[in-house]
Formats: sequence, structure tokens, C-alpha cells
Amino acid sequence: MSASDVQPPESYRPDEVQEILHLAIARKTDGSELSRTQLWEIATELDIDADSLKAAELDWLKGKIIERKRQEFDHYRQAQLKQKAVRYAIINGFLLMINFISAGTISWSLYALLILGLPLSLNIWKTFQTEGEAYEQAFQRWSLKKEMKESISSLWNKLKKAWQT
Repeated sequence: MSASDVQPPESYRPDEVQEILHLAIARKTDGSELSRTQLWEIATELDIDADSLKAAELDWLKGKIIERKRQEFDHYRQAQLKQKAVRYAIINGFLLMINFISAGTISWSLYALLILGLPLSLNIWKTFQTEGEAYEQAFQRWSLKKEMKESISSLWNKLKKAWQT
């Protein structure tokens, strides 16, 4: 099928316009970055008013901040999971050794391995589940806790500086 065989429609939905413009801008820039001035020039050419562009840019920046926080939260959860897995391995290794040394075989320690493995398995599932209401609630709790720590730390530093002067 050649380009002449394809007939463009008379109108486009907003999401289709966005996709087409995204492809056109990507082709025009050859992968290089656009400056903020160029962004404003493109918006002007597209007859997008300054307030709409400012609002869209602010929304985009807020989205980037939230995305960065979510990545940090995911790394935090993975680090917590790693600590729990190491603790599980140490405890169960110790129990397996005791069982083998005392009985000459591994018997009852397998039950401990399974019983202690259940919470770890659930934690693994929870850690890599990055969608849904439970994830959102955990993210909000973590975010609030982190902001509180930063606020208290900032207040403490200001009090220390004030005390020292």
C-alpha cells in the first residue's frame, strides 16, 4: 500500500490530533530536545493561548513530580522486601541447620519454611502490585509520612540555627 492509496479523513478526534502532532514534532526535531521558547512558538502557531499552555505545562510538571515520587516509593518497597527476604533466608537457614544437626534429616523445619514463607509471598505480591486502591493508599501514607519527616527535619534545623545564633 502506497501513501497515495491512503485517504485522510475530513476530521480528527482530539487524541488523534495529539498523536499526529506528536509524530510530526518528533520527525522535525530528529530526537533533539526543544527549548521552552520553541514550545511557546509551536503553541503560538497552533493558536494555543498562553494560559492554556501554562496550565498544561504546570500539569505536566506536577505529573513528572508524582511519577518521580512513585518511582522512589517503588524502590523503597523493593528495599523493604529485600530486607525481609534476607531475614527469611537467615531464620530458615538457621532452622534447617538446627533440624539437620539434631535429627540428621530435614523434617519439621520444612513446616517453618512454608509457614514463614506465606507472609513473604504475600509481601512479594504486594510489592510488585503497582496499581489499585491498596497501592494508592500505601503510596499516600508513605508520601504523607515522608513529607512529615521532611517538615520536622526542616523545623529542627531552623531551631538549631536559631539556637546557635
